[in-house]
Amino acid sequence: MIHPADIREWRDQDVVDPKGHKIGALEAIYVDTATDEPAMATVRTGLPTRQRLVFVPLEEAILGPRYVKVAHARGVVKKAPAIGTDDILPAEQEEAIFKHYGVAYQPGANGGRRLARR
Repeated sequence: MIHPADIREWRDQDVVDPKGHKIGALEAIYVDTATDEPAMATVRTGLPTRQRLVFVPLEEAILGPRYVKVAHARGVVKKAPAIGTDDILPAEQEEAIFKHYGVAYQPGANGGRRLARR
């Protein structure tokens, strides 16, 4: 698991799937607003002129030298909900990310955001 103190250290590192296939580069970490623990990462994918940020859960993530290994296959991650490299995740799109990975979704406190970018 990625600890909050490690977030800046791992930015721009390769994100790989369980077989070691590169998915992209780690862009940002999103924490669960209820626990303040890292929950999702955005991964920069695509061609240099057409990049986007896809979301991937960090449960079971393993940190290695210059990489973060996630528990989901590259094909699954690349089909995940995405945002533009300069965009902000709209609160109403959070649930789609959780559903894509088969994870139960509950909104944050008072119906607010569940994910917050670090």
